[in-house]
Amino acid sequence: MPIDRKRGRVVFEKLERDLVKLSAELRPQNVHGFRTGTRRLQILLIELAAHPGHKEKKLLKSLGRVRKRAGKVRDLDVQLIALRSFKSPGEPRRKTRLMNRLIEMRDRQEKKLRKALDKDTVRDLRKQLKRAARDFQSDRNPVKTLDPLTVARAIVGTIHQGTPIDAATLHQYRIRTKRARYAAEFAVPSAESQQFIVGIKRVQDALGDWHDWLTLTQNAQNNLGEVRESALVAELHNLTGAKFRQAVSALSSMPQKPTPREKEPGIASTQSTPASGRQAVSAA
Repeated sequence: MPIDRKRGRVVFEKLERDLVKLSAELRPQNVHGFRTGTRRLQILLIELAAHPGHKEKKLLKSLGRVRKRAGKVRDLDVQLIALRSFKSPGEPRRKTRLMNRLIEMRDRQEKKLRKALDKDTVRDLRKQLKRAARDFQSDRNPVKTLDPLTVARAIVGTIHQGTPIDAATLHQYRIRTKRARYAAEFAVPSAESQQFIVGIKRVQDALGDWHDWLTLTQNAQNNLGEVRESALVAELHNLTGAKFRQAVSALSSMPQKPTPREKEPGIASTQSTPASGRQAVSAA
């Protein structure tokens, strides 16, 4: 199944728009849009392109520096929304204290992101994106790409459901499900690709939800003390444990793994509850 050329073109155009929006206003949806856009472009240029070039790698490196800053802001956005949805009548003052601390951390990371988005950097990134888009879509020398759905299935094939899973392993699986989904989205629309995307997104949401509560719990421990010192931290710890079990269970619904002959060479492995902050920010 070939790559959807229109989809490839849209990724470049949308990321440039998201970059402009982000440089103008650091709203949660702008931060989220830029981060997912850079991840999709990374999949297109590195995982799907048969022979990624030096200029493409340089562009992704430049985008990566900004994305890293945006990621810290994004993480705090989803933690704030998750904490607001979390009902803990036993320690309202500690919840307020944690909320204020997260807001302070978010403000500090926002300042760093603004500094990374100076006019010269934004202008240079836009030029690089336009040049990369022209090169990728060139009729004279088109970029050769791998089959998106085959690549996505190969990534899923590196997720081992039968072995014991700890937090570090589940974190790696979370990253791989993102890569698999973004790769599959470049396939020409079909019933097969749509079924795969729907299945992988369900797993990705469960793993992302767990990770959001995990980072919130870790920040709560850093600011309020360990489980034995705070009822709020203990409640968050229990909820995160439940989210972990749900995420592990979701792995069993992973789209069918490829047979050995379907695997694409060169694909290596990498490593009733409150609403998810991730889902709330995305819905906004």
